[in-house]
Amino acid sequence: MASQLRRHHGGAAVLILLVLSVAINYLDRGVLSVSAPVLQRELTLSPTQMGLLFSAFFWSYSVFQLAAGWLVDRYEVKHILSAGFLLWCLATASVGWITGFGWLLASRVILGVGESVAYPAYSRILARDVPEDRRGFANALVDAGSKIGPALSTLAGGLLVGRFGWRALFLGMGLGGLLWLIPWILIAPAGRESGNANSDTRPASMREVLRRREIWGTCLGMFSLGYVWYFLLSWLPSYLVNERGFSMQSMAVLGSLPFAAMAVTSILGGWLSDRLIRGGYAATRVRKTFVTTGLLLCCVTLLPAAVVHSPRLCVILLVVSCAALGLFTSNVWAITQTLAGPRAAGSWTGIQNAIGNLGGVISPALTGIVVGRTGSYYFAFVAASAMLILGAMSYYFLIGEIRPLQWAQDEYIEG
Repeated sequence: MASQLRRHHGGAAVLILLVLSVAINYLDRGVLSVSAPVLQRELTLSPTQMGLLFSAFFWSYSVFQLAAGWLVDRYEVKHILSAGFLLWCLATASVGWITGFGWLLASRVILGVGESVAYPAYSRILARDVPEDRRGFANALVDAGSKIGPALSTLAGGLLVGRFGWRALFLGMGLGGLLWLIPWILIAPAGRESGNANSDTRPASMREVLRRREIWGTCLGMFSLGYVWYFLLSWLPSYLVNERGFSMQSMAVLGSLPFAAMAVTSILGGWLSDRLIRGGYAATRVRKTFVTTGLLLCCVTLLPAAVVHSPRLCVILLVVSCAALGLFTSNVWAITQTLAGPRAAGSWTGIQNAIGNLGGVISPALTGIVVGRTGSYYFAFVAASAMLILGAMSYYFLIGEIRPLQWAQDEYIEG
């Protein structure tokens, strides 16, 4: 009993650290967005250049997902996550000394390399250590961290930029985040397969994973999320200031609300989905209902936000849209981890996140071009709404029963 209690508290502490790490992850990638209205004027950057800066992060982030997924399935996940975390914090802090577009672009690429290890590592840990009927809530907590990060960066970042300037914000976020490494190194268990009874089984190969139809359903769904999520993450502060006329202080408060709402619904969705599964409902029905409903509800409220005349009604619609998107994100990674299992969770997550974050490559840059040429955000909202429909269709039509898939060695053992 005592050893079980220690394992329970140790697992809870690791989960809390994962939630904190993803919050810091999104704080660091979001500080450029919140400081953009001031930074853009000081460095005399065009909307097209800002779009490239928002997009540059995803060039390396997407590509290195594949390597990160391969690494965490084969080597010590604790150390891989530590190294990536260190790199992305230093990349964030370096912006505080940068004076030109070229160096700023390079820092965003390096940030993407560091942060690429995060989600493959999270999936590897959760698929290995968390059972199916608890996985929705665990993933929802991690996902909530990814929404709390932007909410805090928008709220606190907007206020800090107004008082201390954007350079101090980058330095404080980057160097302050390094404190997370201390408890992680002390608490996180060592050993690639700690607590896993199947530690002698080999990881599934990339080729095995890519041959499954289900991965392409999750990848298209993640692409649609990536397009919409990073459109909002990159451009929402500038949209509220430049298009809707809010001050930096008002933007800091109102712009944080959609991300906070998304965090709340993600946690509630993860908790409720697990409760329904434990109550006897099929995991397939529960998880697919949450993801498809969330995407479609987001679609029907996002486009009206771009056309309503009232700025405050626009903010309300954006809050509702992000709250709906939280229902999707509460279950998206639980689906992946169940299908992949511990042997393929890292590789599958790396592939899925690589393709998903191509949306992050496209949407910030495309939005910058559209805004620069038309002077309006309308068509950017139209494109985001279309992507949400694509995502819902991919989960509905390409993914069948949500259950652990068999890999080559599984079939050999059972035979």
